[in-house]
Amino acid sequence: MSSIEILGLRAGYGERSILSDLDLKAGPGEFLAVLGPNGSGKTTLLKVLLGLLKPTAGSVLVDGTAPKPRNRVVGYIPQHRGFDRDLPIRGRDLVTLGLNGHKLGLLRSTRPERALVERALEQVGALDYADAPVGMLSGGEQQRLRIAQAILGEPSVLLCDEPLLALDPGRQMEVTRVIDRYRRERGATVLFVTHEINPVLPYVDRILYLVNGRSVLGRPEAVLTRETLTGLYGNPVEVVRVGERVIVLAGDEESHSEIDGHHHHDHGEVASKWMS
Repeated sequence: MSSIEILGLRAGYGERSILSDLDLKAGPGEFLAVLGPNGSGKTTLLKVLLGLLKPTAGSVLVDGTAPKPRNRVVGYIPQHRGFDRDLPIRGRDLVTLGLNGHKLGLLRSTRPERALVERALEQVGALDYADAPVGMLSGGEQQRLRIAQAILGEPSVLLCDEPLLALDPGRQMEVTRVIDRYRRERGATVLFVTHEINPVLPYVDRILYLVNGRSVLGRPEAVLTRETLTGLYGNPVEVVRVGERVIVLAGDEESHSEIDGHHHHDHGEVASKWMS
């Protein structure tokens, strides 16, 4: 059984379709990277899977059921958005919101819940600053707390929206290893939206590459080629390999950097809706 099953998906805003005729099946334990230039549909796909946007055509199943907000089988890791420096909650409080953030009043948790929070903090290497105010932490530290929050309920599907932003290369590798370890230990399906393909490339099973409503899906060695991406973009594309790094040169400055880590931040709307 597929953890994510998409057939003939069409989705967009108003009369504008962003995704058209998208088919995708991802099974338990699969690590799927989603790439593409800004505006290609990566955010739209996440919104559909999170139950925040209804398709205009096609069918979508997540762990056998239609997407819905706050689905406990789905863990969501947003891109970095800074907190107010005066926000009076600790790092572990932020993580605990993943368990009972829907409840009103003070954060109270049971002993088993506190144990889950402690384990998640340890998994992402955040124990040293778990009791510090979140607003005083660095962007990378805040992001690791969000990852801990996402894995608290042991979800079977992990949706990652640019989780490597604000992290230095060493931390990018560390965070990716944490996500991959969770994937292997829990048999979870990971859908990893990123511009930073190089830190995740050793773990990726398949790549979904989106461009202007079109898509290609396959093994990294089949997708990240000049022939495949030239056909997808409809313009000449070069794929340059420097050691173990992959850089896609797609004809303009913005596209050049899509897989090399320099890009505009355009996914905040998903994060704000999911966390509200």
